[in-house]
Amino acid sequence: MNNETHHHHHRVSGKNLGITILLNVLITVAEGIGGIISGSMSLLSDAAHNFSDVLSLAISYLANRLTGKKATLKRTFGLKRSEILAAFINSATLMGLAIAILVEGIKRLYIPVTINSNWVIGLSLLSILVNGVSVLFVRNDAHDNINIKSAYLHLFSDMLTSVAVLIGGLAMKYLQWNWVDAVFSILIAFYLLYSSWGIFKTSLKIFMQFSPDNIDINLITRKLEALEGVRNIHHVHIWQIDEHEIMFEAHVDVTNNISISDFEVLLEKIKSTLAEYGINHITIQPEYSVPDNKQLIH
Repeated sequence: MNNETHHHHHRVSGKNLGITILLNVLITVAEGIGGIISGSMSLLSDAAHNFSDVLSLAISYLANRLTGKKATLKRTFGLKRSEILAAFINSATLMGLAIAILVEGIKRLYIPVTINSNWVIGLSLLSILVNGVSVLFVRNDAHDNINIKSAYLHLFSDMLTSVAVLIGGLAMKYLQWNWVDAVFSILIAFYLLYSSWGIFKTSLKIFMQFSPDNIDINLITRKLEALEGVRNIHHVHIWQIDEHEIMFEAHVDVTNNISISDFEVLLEKIKSTLAEYGINHITIQPEYSVPDNKQLIH
């Protein structure tokens, strides 16, 4: 028997995302050209990060639209996992980018390069402004959506890295500390790894159908088996389709050979218990004296 509670899907403002994508395309091109002209690794790193923002936002926009599509006979869950896929790609891309920046930054420590600090200062200020505006455009949508949250973190972290690049540019201009460019590139890389790891881990767990971290299967099982009429709960599976919908399926061994209508009453109690844990899609197989394996996880 199946019982499902419908969950509202948070829609994202297409206009806000569109403006944000355009702004990041412009700053990516500007910083890329400026980084080549000035010879600044930190500026090129910031440009690469901004480019990842463009990819992140474009994927986020597409994924949010795909997620809203209806289920079909071939896609019975619709395309709900497209946002999780987008979050996984975005975070994995950012981590790969961080490793590349880290390697290049270390090389620059050993092989110093002359840098035009005026380009660094001017373009980092522009990047701070653009990313600050972009953060404001997507901030509201990031609260209820892991996919947009990953894009939001891209933008917010890039704004912070632009601040670091600006500080480096000022140090190079007024203190002649050209080594600061490489050091800030390395710091940026470590920050990117840190900021993207949480989303990467969460999206990977959902793909691998792990039970949510806040779900204690043993505790839930004890509560269900304490219900009158339940002898045993076994063959339990708990997983997520996306960040909102938690799925639960199990075999329920009842104490008496009850009617379907009586089991429906019991099912409502089971549903109420599981709702306490945010579980909104339930599939139960009722059994009575079935000689199968009674292991909790099978």
